[in-house]
Amino acid sequence: MRIFAYKDAAVHQPTMKDLVKAFKALSDETRIRILKVLLERECCVCEIMQALDISQSRTSRNLSVLENAGFVRSRRNGLWKVYSINQQEMGNHANRLTEWLRGAAIDEQVVRQDRERLSHAVRVGPKAVPGRRNPKH
Repeated sequence: MRIFAYKDAAVHQPTMKDLVKAFKALSDETRIRILKVLLERECCVCEIMQALDISQSRTSRNLSVLENAGFVRSRRNGLWKVYSINQQEMGNHANRLTEWLRGAAIDEQVVRQDRERLSHAVRVGPKAVPGRRNPKH
């Protein structure tokens, strides 16, 4: 059982496994930085890469952990997979953790730099992502 949304809309108490998964997701600086960026606005992988100045594989791997724990959700938007905070489906415990994170002054210099880079981040096509090969060739 996940700590987050349920189809019947009932709020369930998280299991020990759910809490461990959520805290493990929050135990990494990169994932916290990603969440702070996503609290600003929804982003595709390439925008998060630019904001945090990290590789595509590192970005995707950490987004997968956050999505698996229920903190973020993704949707297709043309060429891009866009990520956002999973506010609609999170339970009370996860909402409290996210609100705490929103207000936390976590290494302010790093967060300021991420925000500054995010303000200049642009969505680019798959061919422009370093290390990504064109599957047609």
